[in-house]
Amino acid sequence: MGVTDCHVHVNLVSEMRPEALRLLEHLDPTIARYVEDPKEFLAYLDRCGVERALLVNYVSPEVIGYTERSNAFVSEYVRADPERLVAVGGIHVDRPDPEREIARMVEELGIRALKLHPPHQLFRPNAYVDGERPGLRALYEACQRHRLPIIFHTGTSVFPGARNRFADPLLVEDVAVDFPDLTIVLAHGGRPLWMETAAFLSRRFPNVWLEISGVPPVRLLEYFPSLARFADKVLFGTDWPGPGVRDIGDNLRAFRALPIPAEAQRHILEENPLRVYPPLRPH
Repeated sequence: MGVTDCHVHVNLVSEMRPEALRLLEHLDPTIARYVEDPKEFLAYLDRCGVERALLVNYVSPEVIGYTERSNAFVSEYVRADPERLVAVGGIHVDRPDPEREIARMVEELGIRALKLHPPHQLFRPNAYVDGERPGLRALYEACQRHRLPIIFHTGTSVFPGARNRFADPLLVEDVAVDFPDLTIVLAHGGRPLWMETAAFLSRRFPNVWLEISGVPPVRLLEYFPSLARFADKVLFGTDWPGPGVRDIGDNLRAFRALPIPAEAQRHILEENPLRVYPPLRPH
């Protein structure tokens, strides 16, 4: 089946605010080639031992600078190999008539998951409950109807302007209850303040998955000591090339070195990603 990295950022760097881009100064200059040439990126995945990668794009003009141009970018990028590259798009959470845009993203652009980033988009995931952002209900309904998984950023962010009060995964519980047929992924597992909450939600709800990107593998069992016991609800990801994640291959090797049973590793690295993000052609 091969390994899937469920959280990689190949984004429009040209849209990033200077203060956000400064946090990525550790990047090797050759990474710019990956943004410009998907064949270079696919060769990098080969060197890292990764079969598939989710290219996580999202909208955050307020904090990062990304706009909905990201959707057209990632749609075009994955055409290099749509079997190996999975397009993740974004949307303004207050967009009128989200049904129309979600349908366009799925049917015209080939977007296969949606990324929402509450600390960077400055909203509570459950703000539809009290009427603060009623449009969120229509957005979630559209994703549920089109079987489009939503990846929620959970856990802290160090980018300037981020509001971490929106990052608590418990704010996603209402969404899991109210939209039981919506696939929900808790990116970063609530790092580092709400990891028990994220783990609980993934075990509590059949439609909720825990994704471990951005968590140093050497600390993974410190944060999630019972990880192997609920490995059937966990997804591997790196968050490359985010702060602290220099190389996908190094991250994968560190994960494989953990004292986790082979069956649990196979669930996390290979099988679960295919369940949440099915391949275009059945394996």
